[in-house]
Amino acid sequence: METTAIDLNNIPRHIAVIMDGNGRWAKQRSHERIFGHQNAIEAVRQTVERCAELGVEYLTLYAFSTENWNRPKAEVDGLMSLLVKCIRDETPTLQKNHIRLQTIGNTESLPEATRSELQNCISDTAANTRMTLILALSYSSRWEIKQALRKIVADTNSHTLDADDINEDTLRQYLATVQFPDPDLLIRTSGEYRISNFMLWQLAYTELYFTPTLWPDFRKQDLDNAIIDYQKRERRYGKTGEQIKKQK
Repeated sequence: METTAIDLNNIPRHIAVIMDGNGRWAKQRSHERIFGHQNAIEAVRQTVERCAELGVEYLTLYAFSTENWNRPKAEVDGLMSLLVKCIRDETPTLQKNHIRLQTIGNTESLPEATRSELQNCISDTAANTRMTLILALSYSSRWEIKQALRKIVADTNSHTLDADDINEDTLRQYLATVQFPDPDLLIRTSGEYRISNFMLWQLAYTELYFTPTLWPDFRKQDLDNAIIDYQKRERRYGKTGEQIKKQK
C-alpha cells in the first residue's frame, strides 16, 4: 500500500470509528439490515490491518451501543450471532498480527455465548503488543459516566475517596477507558454529522472526520484519506497557533 502521502511520523496514536451505514447499504440492495452487517466484516478487517501497518497503537470500533438493544429482536439476535462468528474466525488473524483485543461497555448484558467468545479471544491475545483493538459493545457514554459517578459516590461514602480531592483526573480513573489514551482521531462513516453518545468525555480534543462512505464500502484508502486530513490540522488544545509553533 502506497504511504508517500502519509507522514509516518505523525500517525494518530488512537483512532476511534463509528461504523455507520450498514442498514442503508443493505436497503440500497433490497436486502434486510443484517445483510449490511454481514458485508461490513471486510471493512473491519481492512481497517484493523491498515492501522497495524501504519503503527496505530489503539483502534476503537463502536460496534453496539446501549441504544441498539431497542432495535428489532431479529436484527439484534443476528448481530450477536455474527459477532460470535466474527470473533472466532478472526482470532487467528489477531494472533498472527500480534493484536490484543479489549472491550468497553456493559458486556454483562451480552448473551452468554457472545461473552464467552469475547473472553476467549481477550485471553488468547492478552500478550500481544503490536496494537490494541477495542470493541465498544453495549456501550454509550452516558452509561459510562453514570457508572463512573456511582462508583465515585460509593467510594466517597466509604471514605476511600475524599470529595475535596475529586478533579478531572479522578473521573478519568473511573471511566471504562482508563487503560487507554483519548482518541486522536474519530472517523464516522455514512455522512452523518454527530457522535451518537460515543466517548463524550474522551473526545474533548479529538479531531473529527466525517465521510459519506457507507461502512461496508470503507477500505484502506478511506482510512488513509482520514489520516491525511488529520495530518493537515493543527491541534492547539485551547492554545493559540503561535504558542504551538513556539513549542515545536
